[in-house]
Amino acid sequence: MPAANLPFSRLSLGTIGTLSLALLLSACAGTGGPIGNTAATPAPRPTQICNAQAVQSFIGHNTAASTLETARKKSGSYMVRVLRENQPATMEYNQERLNVITNEAGKIIALRCG
Repeated sequence: MPAANLPFSRLSLGTIGTLSLALLLSACAGTGGPIGNTAATPAPRPTQICNAQAVQSFIGHNTAASTLETARKKSGSYMVRVLRENQPATMEYNQERLNVITNEAGKIIALRCG
Protein backbone atom coordinates (compact mmCIF):
# COMPACT_ATOMS: atom_id res chain seq x y z
CA MET A 1 0.00 0.00 0.00
CA PRO A 2 1.49 3.37 -0.92
CA ALA A 3 2.36 5.77 1.92
CA ALA A 4 0.13 8.51 0.46
CA ASN A 5 -2.99 6.52 1.34
CA LEU A 6 -2.18 6.26 5.07
CA PRO A 7 -3.97 8.86 7.24
CA PHE A 8 -0.79 9.90 9.07
CA SER A 9 1.57 9.68 6.15
CA ARG A 10 2.99 13.18 6.69
CA LEU A 11 3.59 12.68 10.42
CA SER A 12 6.52 10.66 11.59
CA LEU A 13 6.12 8.06 14.29
CA GLY A 14 8.20 10.27 16.61
CA THR A 15 5.81 13.20 16.13
CA ILE A 16 2.78 10.98 16.78
CA GLY A 17 4.43 9.60 19.90
CA THR A 18 5.28 13.07 21.18
CA LEU A 19 1.74 14.32 20.59
CA SER A 20 0.29 11.25 22.30
CA LEU A 21 2.54 11.73 25.31
CA ALA A 22 1.64 15.44 25.56
CA LEU A 23 -2.07 14.60 25.41
CA LEU A 24 -1.70 11.92 28.06
CA LEU A 25 0.25 14.21 30.39
CA SER A 26 -2.20 17.09 29.98
CA ALA A 27 -5.07 14.80 30.91
CA CYS A 28 -3.27 13.84 34.10
CA ALA A 29 -2.23 17.36 35.03
CA GLY A 30 -3.83 18.72 38.19
CA THR A 31 -4.90 22.23 39.05
CA GLY A 32 -2.00 22.83 41.38
CA GLY A 33 -4.05 22.02 44.47
CA PRO A 34 -3.50 19.27 46.99
CA ILE A 35 -3.54 15.67 45.81
CA GLY A 36 -6.79 13.80 46.28
CA ASN A 37 -10.25 15.16 47.05
CA THR A 38 -9.23 17.28 50.02
CA ALA A 39 -9.94 20.98 49.67
CA ALA A 40 -7.56 23.53 51.10
CA THR A 41 -8.95 24.91 54.35
CA PRO A 42 -8.92 28.71 54.45
CA ALA A 43 -7.29 30.36 57.42
CA PRO A 44 -9.86 31.20 60.10
CA ARG A 45 -10.68 34.88 60.41
CA PRO A 46 -10.44 36.54 63.81
CA THR A 47 -13.69 36.89 65.76
CA GLN A 48 -15.16 40.38 65.60
CA ILE A 49 -17.24 41.02 68.72
CA CYS A 50 -20.00 43.63 68.58
CA ASN A 51 -19.98 46.67 70.89
CA ALA A 52 -23.34 48.45 70.55
CA GLN A 53 -22.44 51.16 73.06
CA ALA A 54 -19.89 52.54 70.60
CA VAL A 55 -22.59 53.29 67.99
CA GLN A 56 -25.49 54.75 69.96
CA SER A 57 -24.76 58.11 68.31
CA PHE A 58 -26.26 56.70 65.08
CA ILE A 59 -29.80 56.75 66.54
CA GLY A 60 -31.87 59.11 64.38
CA HIS A 61 -29.75 58.61 61.26
CA ASN A 62 -31.09 57.01 58.08
CA THR A 63 -30.10 53.52 56.98
CA ALA A 64 -27.98 54.45 53.97
CA ALA A 65 -25.39 51.84 53.08
CA SER A 66 -22.56 54.17 54.07
CA THR A 67 -24.14 54.79 57.50
CA LEU A 68 -24.61 51.07 58.12
CA GLU A 69 -21.04 50.28 57.10
CA THR A 70 -19.64 53.03 59.32
CA ALA A 71 -21.73 51.77 62.26
CA ARG A 72 -20.60 48.19 61.60
CA LYS A 73 -16.94 49.17 61.60
CA LYS A 74 -17.26 51.43 64.64
CA SER A 75 -19.05 48.68 66.61
CA GLY A 76 -16.39 46.13 65.67
CA SER A 77 -19.05 43.81 64.21
CA TYR A 78 -18.54 41.41 61.34
CA MET A 79 -22.06 41.91 59.96
CA VAL A 80 -25.14 44.15 60.21
CA ARG A 81 -28.80 43.13 60.22
CA VAL A 82 -31.45 45.79 59.62
CA LEU A 83 -34.85 45.12 61.17
CA ARG A 84 -38.03 47.17 61.31
CA GLU A 85 -39.54 47.84 64.69
CA ASN A 86 -41.56 44.76 65.80
CA GLN A 87 -40.38 42.72 62.81
CA PRO A 88 -40.06 39.00 63.57
CA ALA A 89 -36.46 37.81 63.51
CA THR A 90 -34.49 34.75 64.46
CA MET A 91 -33.55 34.77 68.12
CA GLU A 92 -30.12 33.14 68.00
CA TYR A 93 -27.48 35.38 69.51
CA ASN A 94 -24.55 36.19 67.24
CA GLN A 95 -21.81 38.12 69.03
CA GLU A 96 -20.46 39.32 65.68
CA ARG A 97 -23.71 40.93 64.47
CA LEU A 98 -25.00 44.46 64.94
CA ASN A 99 -28.81 44.70 64.79
CA VAL A 100 -30.05 48.05 63.53
CA ILE A 101 -33.72 48.64 64.39
CA THR A 102 -35.59 51.18 62.24
CA ASN A 103 -38.99 52.88 62.31
CA GLU A 104 -41.46 53.18 59.41
CA ALA A 105 -39.58 56.23 58.08
CA GLY A 106 -36.32 54.27 57.88
CA LYS A 107 -34.65 56.11 60.78
CA ILE A 108 -32.53 54.18 63.26
CA ILE A 109 -34.29 53.89 66.63
CA ALA A 110 -32.05 51.29 68.33
CA LEU A 111 -28.75 49.46 67.89
CA ARG A 112 -28.13 46.14 69.65
CA CYS A 113 -25.72 43.30 69.35
CA GLY A 114 -26.92 39.83 68.58
